[in-house]
Amino acid sequence: MIEIFTGIIEEIGRLADIKKEKDLYTLKISCKKVLEGTKTGDSIATNGVCLTVTELGDDFYKAEVMVETINSTNFKTLSLGEPLNLERALSPAKRLDGHIVQGHVDGVGEIVNILKRGHEIVYRIKFDSDNFKYIAEKGSIALDGISLTVSKVGENYFEVSIIPTTIADTNLASKNLGEKINIETDIIGRYVYNFVNTKEASKITKNFLLENGF
Repeated sequence: MIEIFTGIIEEIGRLADIKKEKDLYTLKISCKKVLEGTKTGDSIATNGVCLTVTELGDDFYKAEVMVETINSTNFKTLSLGEPLNLERALSPAKRLDGHIVQGHVDGVGEIVNILKRGHEIVYRIKFDSDNFKYIAEKGSIALDGISLTVSKVGENYFEVSIIPTTIADTNLASKNLGEKINIETDIIGRYVYNFVNTKEASKITKNFLLENGF
């Protein structure tokens, strides 16, 4: 089953413990709100990474993470007590207030500038990855699982403008220059990019559209 998230953070949890056994890590996350209605086997986006709950307590959950996931996300730089953005998977009755987020991190970016501009704060993220091509100005992006809109795209960086409320309700309040952040590009943008860059796209002409009722 494919889990979907919205990028609207429900709670800031804390990394309570991390243990490694062979090729598997077990993370223990202290939290409260996301435990409501959650059962073993459910998914919780943790800093934008879709994790499966393997154990539940009154104020924590545990999840097992493969070494590959640790190495390809900012999990490898986490320290005990660090704040983590948490969101339960989308349920049929939940409103999609952000955008479609899968919890599949495309790479790790670096915060290279934080600029206060009136009532907003602009974060510049350096992203040296082949997945950079999927980032578009005014498009959606998830940073540590937070649904945001891209305000500017440069040669190897992009910017997001964030209101104070979002800063306060997420782990961005504790992020500093040079820190790593998980990036998931917009799944719809990826599909559009791949479609227009295939041979099939070249077959779509004005006459094709007219012949098919467009």
